Amino acid sequence: MFAKRLFEKAIHSPSQGDAQHDNSVWKDLDLRVYVHYGVPSTASILAFDPIQRLLAIGTLDGRIKVIGGDGIEGLFVSPRQVPIKHLEFLRNQGILVSISNDNYIQVWNLESRSLASCLQWESNVTAFSVIAGSNFIYVGDEHGLLSVLKCDAESGELCQLPYHIPATSISKVLEISFPDDHHPIVGVLHQPCLSGDRVLIAYECGLLILWDVSKGRILFTGGGKDLCLKDGSFSSAFKKDNLSEDTSGYYLGEKEISALCWASCDGSIAAVGYVDGDILFWKTSSSSVDKAPGANLPSSDVVRLRLSSEERRLPVIVLQWFPTKKSHNYNGLLFAYGGDQIGADEVLTVLNLEWSSGAETLRCIGRVDLTLAGSFADMILLPSVGAGGNLSVDLLLLTCPGQLHFFDDSYLSTLMSQHERKPSVSALEFPTVIPARNPLLTSARLYKLPECSSKDLSKISAVAKPVTSVNGISDWPLTGGVPCQISNIEESVIGRVYIAGYQDGSVRMWDATHPILSSIFTLEGQVQGIQVAGLTAAVSSLDLCVFTLNLAVGNESGLVLIYNLKSGTTDKNFHFITDYRHEVHPLLSEAACQCKAVFSLFSSPVQVLQFVNHASKLAVGFQSGQVAVLDMGPLSVLFCSDCSCGSLSPVISIYWRSSGNIDNTLKSQKIAEVNMPMDRIDESVFVLTKDAKILIIAGGTGNRISSRPLLLKKKSTPIAMYVIDDNISVSSELSTKDTSSRKDATTEGTVAKDLHETAHLKSAKDACSAGRLLDSLLLLCYEDSLRLYSTKSVIQGNHKTSRKVKHAKPCCWTSTLRKDGKVRGLVVLYQTGDLEIRSLPDLALVKVSSLMAILRWKFQANMDKMMASDGSQIALANGCELALISLEDGEDDLRALGALPCLHDQVLAAAADTALTFSTQKKKQVMASAPGILRGIVKGFKMREAANNGKHAATSKSGVTHLGDVFSKSPFADQLPTLGNNQEIVDASSRTNDQEEELSIDDIDIDDLAPTTSNSICKPQNKDNRMERDKLFDGATDVTEPRLRTPEEIIAKYRKRDPAAVAEQARNKLLERQAKLERINQRTAELQSGAEDFASLANELVKVMESRKWWHI
Repeated sequence: MFAKRLFEKAIHSPSQGDAQHDNSVWKDLDLRVYVHYGVPSTASILAFDPIQRLLAIGTLDGRIKVIGGDGIEGLFVSPRQVPIKHLEFLRNQGILVSISNDNYIQVWNLESRSLASCLQWESNVTAFSVIAGSNFIYVGDEHGLLSVLKCDAESGELCQLPYHIPATSISKVLEISFPDDHHPIVGVLHQPCLSGDRVLIAYECGLLILWDVSKGRILFTGGGKDLCLKDGSFSSAFKKDNLSEDTSGYYLGEKEISALCWASCDGSIAAVGYVDGDILFWKTSSSSVDKAPGANLPSSDVVRLRLSSEERRLPVIVLQWFPTKKSHNYNGLLFAYGGDQIGADEVLTVLNLEWSSGAETLRCIGRVDLTLAGSFADMILLPSVGAGGNLSVDLLLLTCPGQLHFFDDSYLSTLMSQHERKPSVSALEFPTVIPARNPLLTSARLYKLPECSSKDLSKISAVAKPVTSVNGISDWPLTGGVPCQISNIEESVIGRVYIAGYQDGSVRMWDATHPILSSIFTLEGQVQGIQVAGLTAAVSSLDLCVFTLNLAVGNESGLVLIYNLKSGTTDKNFHFITDYRHEVHPLLSEAACQCKAVFSLFSSPVQVLQFVNHASKLAVGFQSGQVAVLDMGPLSVLFCSDCSCGSLSPVISIYWRSSGNIDNTLKSQKIAEVNMPMDRIDESVFVLTKDAKILIIAGGTGNRISSRPLLLKKKSTPIAMYVIDDNISVSSELSTKDTSSRKDATTEGTVAKDLHETAHLKSAKDACSAGRLLDSLLLLCYEDSLRLYSTKSVIQGNHKTSRKVKHAKPCCWTSTLRKDGKVRGLVVLYQTGDLEIRSLPDLALVKVSSLMAILRWKFQANMDKMMASDGSQIALANGCELALISLEDGEDDLRALGALPCLHDQVLAAAADTALTFSTQKKKQVMASAPGILRGIVKGFKMREAANNGKHAATSKSGVTHLGDVFSKSPFADQLPTLGNNQEIVDASSRTNDQEEELSIDDIDIDDLAPTTSNSICKPQNKDNRMERDKLFDGATDVTEPRLRTPEEIIAKYRKRDPAAVAEQARNKLLERQAKLERINQRTAELQSGAEDFASLANELVKVMESRKWWHI
């Protein structure tokens, strides 16, 4: 009794040295996600990089998922757990920008997978857009203020630039007043032109503004209370389902804008969706700034499109457009969500729109309504260039919860050609590396392999035919990212595998050695040529012997399937074993990874599977409380035992231990009486049932070591059971790893020669095993507590706890943790999603975390059944997501950043930049080869072709470098437009209607003439061209914008002068400038006369260039 108390005291009070040792073991503990697959269930917004071919998915919980090609995926977790409302790439720069609901602008570095910078916006951000090919960002807020940010591509830091456009300045320019102080910007689109100088601003009240950022002026206005509209028309096949036949005038009241997009390649037409369900097409090339805001625009300038004839319709939430013909500027597909009648099925509408010549009349020649599988979240178009330079587009549709549906270009073309309003063919589901929902994942295990098995499994993976990751889809649009660089030797070895069982009875295995999981094989749950009932039932349990590569699969029908994954097995037969017969059938195929045996003993679902003694035996626990031990040598049943004692309580856990001769211990039991077996006991099996009972049986005979089960805890549900040895691994298989290696390397002759010596070693091993078992600890994990027992006391019938920890919340899953091959800790998951790490054997709390903090997951029902651990990593599944968490920092190379796949391809980025730079330089060379008067003619041809491709080609950075100077100052002096600016706008809009021409006088570079105001894109002049102009203006600068002078300058210039003198000076200044303008007009007339003399030369040059196809250079 004294010795027993001393033993218990030693367990309760570990030495100070041991405590310090335990603390040092877990000092580098860090729970981090290094692998994440699947789309989060809270996904809400999409973004796409067309150059890097990467897809980004924002969520409602602050996470961002980035998906590339070949299994390359990454997860970014924001420190702020709030929804993401705006998300966009800085194209080809490895930068992703997100804006959360609390208006934090976050910049993510894709290469380092980290948060580069964060900026909190003072007001509510309502619009957001990145200028393509640049690092400039438009930000619109709830007060109608449009601001500009610059993102540093190297550091990711955000800088707010002085350039901003207040709504008050716009209202004064247009001489209108907004309905109230709340006039948010709901959309910002930069016009798809080469220089990025123009931006379309949409206000919630219905006002549209096309703004020239370089010249600080309005080019187009749209919207207002009174507007005469013209309805578009549908072909006869679609007219009855869509638009009203009444094409009479329709006057627009106050309409709130809810969506907008460009509906032409050059940005001359904008499609705008409204809250009342209307879609209006605005011609932004119209001269509307000279008209009063309330005046009626011509009906040809605005066309209305209605998706339903009902009076009450849903708001138009999303609009996207893509051209159907490369050669046509206006024809294309319009994707719209909303606009249908209230109460209708949720659909995404695809319209095939066709404009007449000159874009005067709109016709819809096709309509398809894509029925959604869930609630709509977002959609995005993935443009690409196909064979022959033809443009193609794929559609990705996001629905809740986290479902991505894929429509490729050929699929969309087929739907549009069928002329069916609602097609019956469903979309292709987004392919996942590891399926979790289709088919449904029901069981999973994670194993770390020894070196001997790694080579064998690597051979199998080279022969086996894995399932393709893209479901047979050709030309998959997402190809971004670069796999981790691993040497050929490391790549050929499989060190860790993830095995998943599914509801359809299939089993799949992946190589989880590296961060990109690759499929090894798929077992379909069937035997070729042999019919066995119940093979396709849901998988309920799995176990793999990591030394022999024997795989056991249990299902809901009570079947146990045995696979031998090693290549070159000699047994070519299939065995079907029941409780009363044993059938043998020859296998028709010699393929690898075939099922070699099926056991059908009970109709109850299989709960637990455990290989023992290097897969020589298999212990099976059933939901009915039965335990069967199978001999894997002759493929037979050793025994079956009812461990529930008639209660039919499911088996929770089984532990099989080599015990040696423990007869002396059993003789001292107080409960060992008449029914106690007297045979030598070499192995003992601990069986835990759901009613908190433990039964110990002999592993060789199935006889009970105890005459009755031990009830260790009343009214509590057990979770798991572990037998923990002192300073050895928890798994008997792993503890005998070295013995197995020696056994494999020993020849049969050596075994026969040393048989006598081996017998002595076995005897010594039995004695050691018996000592280990009696000195080991039994850990029971309950929903409400953790309890540690002495194994010796449990065998003797004493169930007094040595250590106990009560839980404050219900526990649902546990697993042991290993350090240096020894069991050192326990991970505990609670139903609240909280995680705890405790040291063993003292059960001291080491670390506290949660699924919410690590993955932003909430605990779901049955999540514990799909969790697995190999002692140092944890695999978790939730919905469509799968994550692998490492429990120790620096233990595995997977944790190193160099082992992770890179989400930004620097080689591709450099190649794209080089190609764009070369293209730009080539254009400059062509322009420089023509004289000044002919340079504009060449530019006209170039602009005609560039307008068609401007939207879909990547914008060169060199084309927007001038924006840095433009955005470095405010477009307004004192935040108010000057009279000169207003007059300039009126003059520009009241000129002759030459806007339809491809070439204007402003496109011609005149050496000594100041540039006139134009809607076209002007090329910057060089210094030589400015010399005579500077002389003409007597040193005056070419800055047309007024400069805000400091108070000191004003005082220095006007001090001690009366107002009359100041007015006289201003009048003289105006007279001087008027004289200069007259000289400019005279010089212009001379140039026009000279142009007529060069007309014939110009015509000849045009013919030469057309024959050489200069517009394709």
